[in-house]
Amino acid sequence: MASEIPKGRGNMTAPTPQNTPANNAPISSHAQAPNVGSIAEEDLDRAAAASLFAQNPALVSMMQSKLSSLVGRSSGYVESLPAPVRRRVTGLKGIQKDHSKLEAEFQEEVLQLEKKYFAKFTPLYEKRAKIINGDTEPTDAEIEAGKDEEKEEAEADKADDKDDSEPAEPTKGIPEFWLSAMKNQVSLAELITDRDEEALRHLTDVRMEYLDRPGFRLIFDFAANDFFTNKTITKTYYYREENGYGGDFIYDHADGDKIDWKAGKDLTVRVESKKQRNKNTKQTRVVKKTVPTESFFNFFSPPTAPDDDDEEDVEPDIEERLELDYQLGEDIKEKLIPRAIDWFTGEALQFEEYEEGSDDMYADDDDDDDEDEEEADSDDDEEEEGGQPRSQQNSSECKNQ
Repeated sequence: MASEIPKGRGNMTAPTPQNTPANNAPISSHAQAPNVGSIAEEDLDRAAAASLFAQNPALVSMMQSKLSSLVGRSSGYVESLPAPVRRRVTGLKGIQKDHSKLEAEFQEEVLQLEKKYFAKFTPLYEKRAKIINGDTEPTDAEIEAGKDEEKEEAEADKADDKDDSEPAEPTKGIPEFWLSAMKNQVSLAELITDRDEEALRHLTDVRMEYLDRPGFRLIFDFAANDFFTNKTITKTYYYREENGYGGDFIYDHADGDKIDWKAGKDLTVRVESKKQRNKNTKQTRVVKKTVPTESFFNFFSPPTAPDDDDEEDVEPDIEERLELDYQLGEDIKEKLIPRAIDWFTGEALQFEEYEEGSDDMYADDDDDDDEDEEEADSDDDEEEEGGQPRSQQNSSECKNQ
């Protein structure tokens, strides 16, 4: 049962709940809580080590090389075991190999099952595309199945206050469907610039297909537009032929189509103008330079993993970029395409987990409690000056802990 503590008693402490030990239990039998002295020494050692490494980059490189050479090497424990025990260990390795073969078969069957149901999904995707682009209308049964009773009632109330007259030209399909859906999908929205939006308004469908080998292809269909001549732009994700640890498919690389931009319409670059002055004649001229810029369409020019021979020229963030590029493809394949209508309406957002920004969204409860306690103490002081403390006047008020 929760204990009740009257407001305004800053000097009171909550009673210890039943069955709670007086001392904190250690994390393990060997655990030892650090004291102030040990923390100070640890910080000092870290500072000294950081200073040493900063002054000796060659030492850091040597240590990294040494550590990398130790990865995967035996500690010698297994080799020290008696011969019969080592034999059993070897036998377990053989059993593990059989397990790995089954894992690979499992992953292959999962892929075949995905392909089987993708073939069943495809007619639904095709029907969706026709409705979006105004080529057909949903049936009464489909509309009835898609109704949300609570929302329908709310929308019906709003509709009473609106003008129901038809526009001069009826709207065809669902305008800007894919642009709106992509802007609601967080990882994709970060890529879309204001300049991209005009081109993405001509996006008529986003599809995918499986490859004969492990991998998949994303297909973006466009209507005629002022930016490029491509009717479709694709991006293909390839996996390695061999399976990884646990039988999983290992991502290898991605290839994107070349976009045939119309003159002056390339959204992946911008033109910078710079004035130059002739040293002799003092005349000035304007030089225009084309430089890369942020754009969703950079998605079709994926980063490439460096070769072993190019270690010196490796970009520092290449691994992060490769991982992000692969994750974007997975988001389109696993989230956007299957549930496009939920992204268009925004309903899919409630199922997304936000890992960033949580600190800004929530305030610390401790700070609020401190403020409430200070306000309560000040109220007590004010009341005690004039007579009876507030805590006695309002003894029926209590706070559940």
